[in-house]
Amino acid sequence: MGDDSEWMKLPIDQKCEHKVWKARLNGYEEALKLFKRIEDEKSPEWGKYLGLLKKFVTDSNAVAQLKGLEAALAYIENAHVAGKTSGEVVSGVVSKVFNQPKARAKELGSDICLMYMEIERAEVVQDELIKGLDNKNPKIVVTCIETLRKALSEFGSKIITLKPVVKVLPKQFESREKAVRDEAKLLAVEIYKWIRDALRPPLQGINSVQLKELEEEWVKLPTAAPKQSRFLRSQQALKAKFEQQQAAGGDEADGDKDDEPAPQVDPYELLEAVEILSKLPKDFYDKIEAKKWQERKEALEAVETLAKNPKLENGDFGDLVRALRKVIGKDANVMLVTLAAKCVAGLAAGLRKKFGTYAGHVVPTILEKFKEKKPQVVQALQEAIDAIFLTTTLQNISEDVLGVMDNKNPSIKQQASLFLARSFRHCTQATLPKSMLKAFCPAFLKQVNDSAPEVRDAAYEALGTAMKVVGEKAVNPFLADLDKLKLDKIKESADKVELPGKKGGGVGAEKKAPAAKAAPPAVAPARSSGPPKKAPAAKLGGPPKKGKPASAPSAKGKKCPETKEFVETELSIEVCEERSAAVLPASCMQLLDSANWKERLASMEEFQKAVEQMDKSEMPCQALVRMLAKKPGWKETNFQVMQMKLHIVGLIAQKGSFSKTSAFVVLDGLVDKIGDVKCGGKAKEGLTATAEACSLPWTAEQVVSMVFAQKNPKNQAETLNWLANAMKEFGFAGINVKGFINNVKTALGATNPAVRTAAITLLGVMYLYMGAPLRMFFEDEKPALLKQIDDEFEKMQGQSPPTAFRGARKGGAEEDGEEADEQEEDGGGAPDVMDLLPRTDISDKITQDMVDKVGDKNWKIRKEGLDEVAAVISEAKFIQPSIGELPMALKGRLNDSNKILVQQTLTILQQIAVAMGPALKQHVKNLGMPIITVLGDGKTNVRAAAMTTLQAWVEQTGMKDWLEGEDLSEELKRENPFLRQEVLGWLAEKLPAMRTVPSDLMLCVPYLYSCLEDRNGDVRKKAQDALPIFMMHLGYEKMLKATGKLKPASKEPVSALLEKARAVMPAKLAPPPGKAGAAKSVSGGAPAANFVSCSDNVSVLSCKPPHFSPLSRCQGVLGKKAPVTKATVKDEEDRSGVIFILVPNGKEQRIKEEKGLKVLKWNFNTPRDEYVDQLKTQMSTCFARWLQDELFHASDFQRQVKAIGVMGERMEEELEGTVSCLDLILKWFTLRFFETNSTVLMKVLEYLKLLFPTLSRENYHLNEYEASSFIPYLILKVGESKDVVRKDVRAILTMLCKVYPASKVFPFLMDGTKSKNSKQRAECLEELGCLIENYGMNVCQPTPAKSMKEIAVHIGDRDNSVRNAALNTVLAVYNVCGDQVYKLIGNLSEKEMSMLEERVKRSAKKTPAAAPPPARQAAERERPQREHPSNPNATFMRKPAQQPQEDVPNKLNQARAQNAVREHSHPSIPKEFQLDLDMIENDHTRVSELPDLVQHKLDELLEPIMMPEPKIRSVSPHFDDLHNSTASTINFVISQVASGDINTSIQALAQIDEVLRQEDKAEAMSGHIDQFLIATFMQLRLIYNTHMADDRLDKKDIFKLYSCIIGNMLSLFSMESLAREASMGVLKDLMHGLITLMLDARVEDIEDGQQLIRSVNLLVVRVLEKSDQTNILSALLVLLQDSLTTSSGSPMFSELVMKCLWRMIRFLPETINSINLDRILLDVHNFMKVFPKEKLKQLKSDVPHRTLKTLLHTLCKLTGAKILDHMSMIENKNDSELEAHLRRVVKHSGNFSGMKSDRGTEKGQDDRMSKAKVSDILSEIFKKIGSKENTKEGLTELYEYKQKYSDADLEPFLRNTSQFFQSYVERGLRVIESEREGKGRIHASGGLCKSVREVTLIPQHGLDSGSVPLNGEEMKPAVYYERLKILRQRQGLENNSRGDSGPMRPITSLLSKPSVASSTDMLQSKLSQLKESRESHFQQEQSHSHSPTRCSSPSANLDDLKKRLERIKSNRQ
Repeated sequence: MGDDSEWMKLPIDQKCEHKVWKARLNGYEEALKLFKRIEDEKSPEWGKYLGLLKKFVTDSNAVAQLKGLEAALAYIENAHVAGKTSGEVVSGVVSKVFNQPKARAKELGSDICLMYMEIERAEVVQDELIKGLDNKNPKIVVTCIETLRKALSEFGSKIITLKPVVKVLPKQFESREKAVRDEAKLLAVEIYKWIRDALRPPLQGINSVQLKELEEEWVKLPTAAPKQSRFLRSQQALKAKFEQQQAAGGDEADGDKDDEPAPQVDPYELLEAVEILSKLPKDFYDKIEAKKWQERKEALEAVETLAKNPKLENGDFGDLVRALRKVIGKDANVMLVTLAAKCVAGLAAGLRKKFGTYAGHVVPTILEKFKEKKPQVVQALQEAIDAIFLTTTLQNISEDVLGVMDNKNPSIKQQASLFLARSFRHCTQATLPKSMLKAFCPAFLKQVNDSAPEVRDAAYEALGTAMKVVGEKAVNPFLADLDKLKLDKIKESADKVELPGKKGGGVGAEKKAPAAKAAPPAVAPARSSGPPKKAPAAKLGGPPKKGKPASAPSAKGKKCPETKEFVETELSIEVCEERSAAVLPASCMQLLDSANWKERLASMEEFQKAVEQMDKSEMPCQALVRMLAKKPGWKETNFQVMQMKLHIVGLIAQKGSFSKTSAFVVLDGLVDKIGDVKCGGKAKEGLTATAEACSLPWTAEQVVSMVFAQKNPKNQAETLNWLANAMKEFGFAGINVKGFINNVKTALGATNPAVRTAAITLLGVMYLYMGAPLRMFFEDEKPALLKQIDDEFEKMQGQSPPTAFRGARKGGAEEDGEEADEQEEDGGGAPDVMDLLPRTDISDKITQDMVDKVGDKNWKIRKEGLDEVAAVISEAKFIQPSIGELPMALKGRLNDSNKILVQQTLTILQQIAVAMGPALKQHVKNLGMPIITVLGDGKTNVRAAAMTTLQAWVEQTGMKDWLEGEDLSEELKRENPFLRQEVLGWLAEKLPAMRTVPSDLMLCVPYLYSCLEDRNGDVRKKAQDALPIFMMHLGYEKMLKATGKLKPASKEPVSALLEKARAVMPAKLAPPPGKAGAAKSVSGGAPAANFVSCSDNVSVLSCKPPHFSPLSRCQGVLGKKAPVTKATVKDEEDRSGVIFILVPNGKEQRIKEEKGLKVLKWNFNTPRDEYVDQLKTQMSTCFARWLQDELFHASDFQRQVKAIGVMGERMEEELEGTVSCLDLILKWFTLRFFETNSTVLMKVLEYLKLLFPTLSRENYHLNEYEASSFIPYLILKVGESKDVVRKDVRAILTMLCKVYPASKVFPFLMDGTKSKNSKQRAECLEELGCLIENYGMNVCQPTPAKSMKEIAVHIGDRDNSVRNAALNTVLAVYNVCGDQVYKLIGNLSEKEMSMLEERVKRSAKKTPAAAPPPARQAAERERPQREHPSNPNATFMRKPAQQPQEDVPNKLNQARAQNAVREHSHPSIPKEFQLDLDMIENDHTRVSELPDLVQHKLDELLEPIMMPEPKIRSVSPHFDDLHNSTASTINFVISQVASGDINTSIQALAQIDEVLRQEDKAEAMSGHIDQFLIATFMQLRLIYNTHMADDRLDKKDIFKLYSCIIGNMLSLFSMESLAREASMGVLKDLMHGLITLMLDARVEDIEDGQQLIRSVNLLVVRVLEKSDQTNILSALLVLLQDSLTTSSGSPMFSELVMKCLWRMIRFLPETINSINLDRILLDVHNFMKVFPKEKLKQLKSDVPHRTLKTLLHTLCKLTGAKILDHMSMIENKNDSELEAHLRRVVKHSGNFSGMKSDRGTEKGQDDRMSKAKVSDILSEIFKKIGSKENTKEGLTELYEYKQKYSDADLEPFLRNTSQFFQSYVERGLRVIESEREGKGRIHASGGLCKSVREVTLIPQHGLDSGSVPLNGEEMKPAVYYERLKILRQRQGLENNSRGDSGPMRPITSLLSKPSVASSTDMLQSKLSQLKESRESHFQQEQSHSHSPTRCSSPSANLDDLKKRLERIKSNRQ
């Protein structure tokens, strides 16, 4: 039992690992209970067992293993981290559990596998189980199959991927073990339930008996599709639905079947591809050409057998397809044609999309072959063309089909229509767009009227099918001219059509059409003819798809159906007269042909009146115009009658139903009169009216051909002018360019200049619409003419075509009004020019001879062939897509061994791209892809040419076709580094601009991953660049899933790269909202781009336009919608209301429900659907309906961006509503944190940056419920890899502390430090450091000790940035509580402790010039600025180092614009310390002073509650308590002094200075002095450690901060009453800070750094004089002790401390009475304990020893023997070295008269000195003065010597020295004298303090201790002196004698006559005089830099001084 008792005491996790099995068994039992007891799935307890879980299931003891399995199952079910263990645990289960004899063990093992699947690890489990099938132990195999079967039965085929299972299934049927075969059979039956017949092909190879058994089992299965019965954790909503159905009973469940259809598994996907090209008979190509048909048959039979394989591997099938095509097209033996067709069908079925490349070659041949009558041939051809259709798109083959639609052979027409009918069934509304219908319907309508009944029936069927697919509404406009009978037949056909996969046929389509008005077709006559324009895609608002370009003839043929054109037959003259007589007055009819012109005029007037009064329906247009044309008709000689006649023509055309028949009657007359001076205007009006009635393209064509048939140049010129104007009015749609071009060319060649000018003007207008391609038509013209054309084009450059306003008038029937509008949208602007260009068919010019040449063996002949091809294309300019055999020939040349020919081929392909235009699409697969192959060429110039060609092609075709199918992935598969680099670079460039990509892009991902690990560095880089772009389209999840197929070694690095890419993934372009998006291609993506660019600049908010942020700009772009329909108006009205509905106590109720667990607690790892649904439900009661719809919009993130924008805009006006819904708003934001869309994320962060300051102003505090459901998720984003996001999140966390106590934010950040994301850990630690810095140790919750221990753990983190952050945080604590930090952090390992000590040491005693260590630099670079000021201005005052200077004003502008909004909207908030940004911005010559502060009366500071609410961070978590009293107000302001943000600190210092400067208010500071000094030295430490090392900060800002600190200290230490309150410890730290600052070499590099150090000198003297003398003396002793103890301390530091001590010793005679000697002696005692006499003497310098002796000696002298009574505070006095020393001194001084004065004593001693020694003494003293180190000491000794021997003659010693040295000595003595007499207080004026190094004994490193700076060049002395002069004049301190005195006078006079200005004037003058001083400084600087006449300038004097100094130095050496 003893053993038992040992392990019984162990914790559970240790028991589970114990070597005794009973211990393990007990451990498992306890673990099982524990796992069931833990409620929180995220509890840290789970983490302990992560590594043990595999041991649970693989325990060697069977009994323990059983219990271990139970515990493991409970763990997996309840722990959220369990998923991580899936791989190892399932592998353990397979190998160690499935072989167990106990059924219970196997059952538990199986349950564990299924539970892993439930927690979303199905893929891993499935892989392990499939690996298990290869195990040699049949028991394991059986259990694996059984588990797979269970999994499939419960989870269904959506979760279990069947392809790998089906792949290994046949092998199991061959097993020797019956149990395995039986289990395999059961699995096959289960699979069959889910995928039905798709399983048959893969199992065809198994034993026939087994197959028969399976067939029998399959027949027994129920027909109903099985349903998933067990659900993943993410499918809980589905589960609830399933349970409801179960409860409701079977019927209902069946009824709902359609909701979740089981995915249809394609048998093709389950098959292995077979490679057949290598298996072709070797003599195949010879045999297929053989003369004997039997041989040809043999060859075809061989292919047929191979093509029967259901799935074929891709390869180059070009030659094979060509051979088969030849047989189909030319073989006379119909049996062989049938065989070849079957082969083609087999290839198409086996290759699927990969066959698309060859479709274009075979389809025309098959269509032509339909002339065969034999049914078996026709059937084979039908099967072949149907199979081919499935491999390509309708668009790609539409040209070929349209080409045979008007063939003479009725069989071909019939079969083409039937083929289209069958094809349409496979289409949807999206794949059968209006552009396609527009192309096909005219051809069908012709066939409907065909004489052959079979052709008519086929056309009916095709139209009926189209109607079924896209809905009646879409097809009807094309059928306008059909009579009812034919329409009914079409509808009848539609009813008969059964669409595959749809029981309801086209019902869905019908339903959609009215709801979405999916691009209804247009009916405007102006757009009647011409090729199809870009029709909007069927998806609402999708980008337009280019219609297939059609040749001009077919374009004309298409106009009829589209325009509902009014057609009428020609009437005889008798009928016309009869009809006219019915509507015109009789007199009018009689006088029409009167000989008297006046009667004819009267007749015309009556005619006009009658026409004006006529109704449209009763106006016989043709009859009326024929009456007008009746003799004299258009030959009318009287211009008045003619004018009237032409006017009437226009009236009739406008008012009546004016047909082309009528138009023909009038056009002759109109054209004839267009050039007439008097009638020309009316003729043009008539033409315009005709064009409106009959469409401009038709009218123009007729008019131009008529006018150029005449010889009248005036008419020609005016017609062209009219046409140019008409094009602007009507738009360019449908114009037959080619017809015009020929006529324009004729006009350009005319002799009459007016005609030429008119032609050039017309070309200018056409250029507006067509752009550059237009010029190609005129390249053959003479240079002079071409120049004129170019000049005209240049005029038009940059202009956009005017909006068309004519032509849309007659939209047909009234109800089509809306459609007309749509058409206007669709075609109102310029149509696609490329579609309009007339294209030449060059197929007949591409002869067989030319193709043979291109493929010849001799390279010269190949080149000749290529030259011929190039010539044909150049000649044609624009070509049709049919280019015969050329593609295959050129493809062969792309891999030519002769690289010159490859380049020539590429040039030809570029030519083809330009010449063919968008129709190039159909050649992408067969000719485009080979271009990509050339990118792998070894020669750079060839690759460059290939890339140029590729870009030219993509420009015409767009990217989509390149990405479809496997071709691109096949290219990437080639392991050619050049190819991979180029292709990936090209994809990375092109993909971001695409809105959607084909799913086939996913096929490239495996090769992208292999490129990430390519041995070539460039390939890896390109792959990494392309990664985020792929992810943008495919999504992170998909790409992560794809890593599952990688080798384990590759998986981890690739996953890491994916994680990185996820952070920088660009936002996907949204489909443009509204149809306007189609026209403005930029609109979709613009907002996203704006967002990101803004946020990269300074801060997201800086991009604000006058109202709210970029949101309004987004709206600007997005808001350009299509003409507003009624629905959108209603929508807009709805949106004008409130967006948040106030529900009384709504939030309280929600809190109550969550507490009572009535709803889900907002706590998750990733938001599951039920959370989203719950939030939707809660929001529905208090959010406007439209807003909620936008916020939860599934597909368009821009809608969400817009919604956040609206919320931001309405925040102020609906603040109450925002607060009432705040919990829901924040929850919705947390959902966005889990998405990858950076645009939405940036928008959310921007809103939050606006929200928290607003809440803070309103004094609103977040409650626990709001905070806990938001802050943890916000902290997740602090680990985001994008800098800009991290920066914003940190800024938000800073603001958050104003509305939620910092002490409560702390624990959330502590949780964040436990994250796996190292960036998140580092940032959270940094933020913790900031909190401690800003709020002190109170924020550490629950206790500082516990928090610090957790933080200290991270010092050992493996990630460098985390270690640094942890060290920085501990350092922040050290700065607050000193050495106590070591107690708080507990035990650290030796290594970690040494790191920490090193960091502490480095921070305290950093060698001044040393840069921060690289690790720290990295950390600095990686983390954003520590503190983000709550005042947005502050952000702009810091300028990143890399930002060019000139950017700043711009940024300031943005900042100001953004701030203006905030300021104006809250005029009530006083701007206490507002920066005058205008002034700072506009003056680029700023010197480093503080900006002018707005002056305010601060009386409120002394009155409670009146403190204006500061806009800076609150110190205390309990914000409200701050305003209770003056004391708390001062506390608040003091706390800001230590802020990490420079501006905040400066503002706080300025407020305190304001108090200190007014004596009556200064008392308010009493009691706060220590607190203020602590804050000050903390700030000094922060500047020294952080700000000075931060290159991003402007050093001028740091200088300002130093100036403020020193100014404040000087003010404070001017007031003795306040100064004496400073305690010893605080004074010690303060002195440490000031001395460190003086020694900081970096300060000297700052502009005016010297002046700063002088001010510090002065301050040190003040502190020594004014502080409590006991405290300061004590502080200096302790500081000296510390500095001598620290080995790394600077010797300069302790020297300066000692010099301060000497100064104190000198004051002792006056201060001895106020000193507490007991305390001083205790400190000396402690010092001597640490440094006994022997140890002191061992120090390098003897000065400390001498200093201590001097101190004790002086004290003894002043107090005598009484000093021995002051040792009461020392314990063990007798052991103290001090007592012995004091007794010796007292005894020694007892020899002299104790009552003699010091002076007397000294004199007495010196009187006895022999005169001989005097010379030696003085020589020694002057040596000291001349030495750099001891100059001060020498001057002091000289002064004391002169005091003793006032008659001493110094002349001999000074005679040989320079004037400079003499002045220096004289000045030094005077300084010491004034000091000794108590007059040495020198005050600063205007921030420029003279160095106290002249006054005191504190030296600087330089040689000269005087005030003249040696580095004069850097200091710009002229400027310095001028500034000093101006500031002193302003303060009334300028000594006017300066001008006449020598260069040294001003300094000596200043020293000898101390100024009377108060020391606080330093800061005051800095702040209040900024504007004037800056201007005058600038002027002064200008004048000095340009005034050579000032010979006595300080600069010159300085140079002189420098030269002298150099001489002194050289003499000494």
